[in-house]
Amino acid sequence: MSKTMIQKIFENHSENEANVGDIIDVEIDVRVARDFGGANVVKNLEDNNLSVDDPKKTFFTFDCNPGGCDQKYAANQHICRLFARRNNIKVFDINSGIGTHLVIDEGLIAPGETIISTDSHANILGAIGAFGQGMGDKDISHAFSYGKVWFKVPPTVKIVLNGMPSESTTPKDVILRILKQLGANGLLGFAAEIYGDYIDSLSLDGRITIASMATEMGGIIVLFPPNDKVIDFYKSKFRKNIQPVYADKDAEYEQTIKIDIDGISPQLARPGHPEDVVDIKEVKGVKVDSGFIGSCTNGRMDDMRKVAEILKNSHIAPDRVLKIVPSTDMIWKKCLDEGLIKIFKDAGALVGSAGCAGCAAGQIGQTGKGEVAVSSGNRNFVGKQGKGDIYLVSPATVAASIVAGYITTADEIPKTPESVEIPTEKPIKEKIKEKKISPKLKVEGRAWIIKKDNIDTDMIFHNRYLSITDIDEMGQYTFDNLKGFENFAKEVKKGDIVVVGKNFGCGSSRQQAVDCFKALGVNVIIAESFGAIYERNAINNAMPILISEDITKNIDDKDIISIDLKTGEITDKTQNKIYHARPFSQVQLTIYKRGGLLDSAD
Repeated sequence: MSKTMIQKIFENHSENEANVGDIIDVEIDVRVARDFGGANVVKNLEDNNLSVDDPKKTFFTFDCNPGGCDQKYAANQHICRLFARRNNIKVFDINSGIGTHLVIDEGLIAPGETIISTDSHANILGAIGAFGQGMGDKDISHAFSYGKVWFKVPPTVKIVLNGMPSESTTPKDVILRILKQLGANGLLGFAAEIYGDYIDSLSLDGRITIASMATEMGGIIVLFPPNDKVIDFYKSKFRKNIQPVYADKDAEYEQTIKIDIDGISPQLARPGHPEDVVDIKEVKGVKVDSGFIGSCTNGRMDDMRKVAEILKNSHIAPDRVLKIVPSTDMIWKKCLDEGLIKIFKDAGALVGSAGCAGCAAGQIGQTGKGEVAVSSGNRNFVGKQGKGDIYLVSPATVAASIVAGYITTADEIPKTPESVEIPTEKPIKEKIKEKKISPKLKVEGRAWIIKKDNIDTDMIFHNRYLSITDIDEMGQYTFDNLKGFENFAKEVKKGDIVVVGKNFGCGSSRQQAVDCFKALGVNVIIAESFGAIYERNAINNAMPILISEDITKNIDDKDIISIDLKTGEITDKTQNKIYHARPFSQVQLTIYKRGGLLDSAD
């Protein structure tokens, strides 16, 4: 039977065939824990007396908080360092950069191989034709100890880009155009392969930019068939004769999606939604306070050189802030060697140490309430980079806009910039008494109906709380970044049931977005669909979740409902009606009964 790329990669790393829908164990070539998830991984291993399968394939990367400037982050990093010393594990410490880039630039992973990380953008490895996925700490712990984890083989869609964009258009603009067409959940549950003359022409840096935003479409991964540039990169730098994986010519795809990019101009995603994409001309002239250039999406040398072209002999507009963060220390040094750091500094930019920067709460790139920012990051969820309004654009557009003082493109920078004021932020914190629940196969409770799709993990459990590792502390912060539900943690009762729309839990791989509900004693989460990583995290942590189409249209808020988790039957006792959800799979039921992926059976 003909196979897609992901099926071939899985079969090369498994004892089983990789038929769509099958659940199989997959060997993992590279297993990575970051600084915010790493301490939980260590705790999981030590609490369960688990050893490390292969230290040479196991790594820590400290990219969220390279400065260790938060006390809990610093403590977590040291926990990881001590564990690494005891187990002969390499640490890419605070001076190294973004882990998903390092595994490529250091030659730790090659096309056709597999990696998992606590980074939700581990699927960036699709850029080289390798499989990568972000996961929660229990999955990573399992891979650290056993060298493999289970996967449900996803169906694959084929994306074909037709035409070539304008000369001023960058890979970031192209992926924003793709995101506009596919939406926030257009690839939910799917792997994708991407083709076209434009894709063939891209450098490795450009491929990384596009691959990194598969997560923003709900996708498992976007795989690029390795071209000559990628193969030559491995041959020249690492002297490796790699064996790329390509799909069979007659491989079966769920569907083929054609996207016209011919002649498109620079694009922009409006605040709050990466998929809310328009041509820049529609918002040209909006005043900006700050700019950020970096992230795993746009922190490469191609990006840095383009920004330097725009900033050379220029200066950022008065009262503005520009933050530039290369993705790795190697790229930082190249910027220094080529004179780019001097250009950045002469233009008035702040240049930070290599790392995740604005996408993580622990490094530069956050914004204040009322602040308008242009960012080259991969997501602009409400609160993701602080309290400001974040427009997602290319690095070139960030540089042009911060020089102009308003959103514009590199070919239309005015001679005189505009002025703007930056408001201050007033954070609000709330605390409640934490609650817990015990697993049951039949439950009953009061329904919380939340008729919203694409509720991301920053809305569920904001990234400013990511350094919390004690589950008992997490419940109080649940939904405090979801408009209209800021008081959820105060009002929820033990045994309540949360009923939500499509793509619940999209975005980050953070385990806390599941654990916070357990801390509050929530019985079950019923959704019309879940984000792929969130679904795994819930199953692995024995948090009862069910999928039921159109459920938010049937049950009313505060109805009393009972649920049989084994059969999926939902009884609305208030309305005397019965609905059905997909029952637990055998894997979910087994993990749930024993209390979690890493817990021993009774």
